[in-house]
This record gives sequence, structure tokens and C-alpha cells, in this order.
Amino acid sequence: MRVDIYRRAEAQGRYSHLVVPEGRAIPEEATNTDWENEQRGQELDETAAQWPQLGIEEPGRQLRDKGYAITSLDRQTDD
Repeated sequence: MRVDIYRRAEAQGRYSHLVVPEGRAIPEEATNTDWENEQRGQELDETAAQWPQLGIEEPGRQLRDKGYAITSLDRQTDD
């Protein structure tokens, strides 16, 4: 699946990531002016159990249920 990836700076130099299907806007409930565009049109396997490089668990379920996938608080990345 081709996706657009955004990131947001968190405390202690860590980051959260938000992923939406390519070309779609960030859903209203996740809209935050702190999200920065990181990558557009990135190919990622939504059937994977996780996207560890983004700190995202169950990306396929999140995309189906919410329309986006987001880093869990305990999986924030260093960069």
C-alpha cells in the first residue's frame, strides 16, 4: 500500500508517526498543526504485524478502523 507519512516531535527527542493512504488528508480527529510531512507515496506492507521503524502496531487494522495508523505512546521512535 502506498502511504503518506507524517511525524511529530515529542519529549526527549522522540517522534510519533501518523500514516494515511497516499493522497488522503489527515482525518479530523488526528489533525494537529504539529504534524510535519516526512514522506509521500511510500510503499509499506499493511499486512505486516507492525511497522517498527515508525513505532506502529497492527497497521492494517488501524487503517481499516480509523483511516490512519499512528505510533503508540510506548513505541515512539528516536528519529
